[in-house]
Amino acid sequence: MATIGFIGLGNMGAPMAANLVKAGHRVNGYDVNAKVVQALAAAGVQAAHSAAEATRGADVVITMLPAGEHVRDVWLHQGGLIEAVKGSTPLLIDCSTIDVDSARVVTDAARVAGLEMLDAPVSGGVGGATAATLTFMVGGSDTAFARGLPVLQAMGKNIVHAGGPGAGQAAKICNNMMLAINMVGVSEGFLLAQNLGLDWDKLFQIASTSSGQSWALSSYCPAPGPVPAAPSNRDYAAGFTAALMLKDVKLSQAAADATGSPTPLAAHAMSFYQAVVDAGDGGKDFSVVFRRLANLNRQGQA
Repeated sequence: MATIGFIGLGNMGAPMAANLVKAGHRVNGYDVNAKVVQALAAAGVQAAHSAAEATRGADVVITMLPAGEHVRDVWLHQGGLIEAVKGSTPLLIDCSTIDVDSARVVTDAARVAGLEMLDAPVSGGVGGATAATLTFMVGGSDTAFARGLPVLQAMGKNIVHAGGPGAGQAAKICNNMMLAINMVGVSEGFLLAQNLGLDWDKLFQIASTSSGQSWALSSYCPAPGPVPAAPSNRDYAAGFTAALMLKDVKLSQAAADATGSPTPLAAHAMSFYQAVVDAGDGGKDFSVVFRRLANLNRQGQA
């Protein structure tokens, strides 16, 4: 079993680190919030007092951080983890969802230092992190992927090698852009059904077995009722917050601008998630966009 340094023990990182311990790995964990590190002691995670301390003697170093600037800072600047681990040969894995350019810059710096690195963002939310059923979208070399696969399998169910450096982030950005659009579409369909006098359970029964079927419908139906386990039946308690979805759609739009890719539906969907966040519901599940749309009149005014 491996010794793993894990930096970033928030809502996703904490259960991921706990699952690594369950799989028999030794995990040295660090987070800027010391309380979350202490809380993981019961799960067997060893507390480190700095990011650099968490990497000492590590076979694998994993980061799970909020944004590209945090990833660059921890690996390249104030945190300086690449410099801290030079002379040893741990595999570096970043599981954050960030922009493709940041992923490639950090990977290039690791390569220059003689280290292998994977960008491996995840899908599945807090529920998937807790149940170790996450999907990992992985970018990096074949050798780095083979080396990291056993560790990723302790935290996830579907591990896909998407391609070279940055490919994992590219896949995550595209996937979540599609999901954001799809959730708005499902929400609009259920609201139209309501205005037409169609029962939501009947629409769900039909659409979930017809061409309208999607994950946003069948697993995460934004209209309360048809899917008992969906956040819509728990006042949109977050599995994946609206604020995080807004962040990911913004990443997709930055990438679209950089590559000249037409994404008009994503741009429109982004405006709805922005409105949700501006209204103070950024901490709710992203499917709360249904409630935002329900509060609009036909002229699009709140």
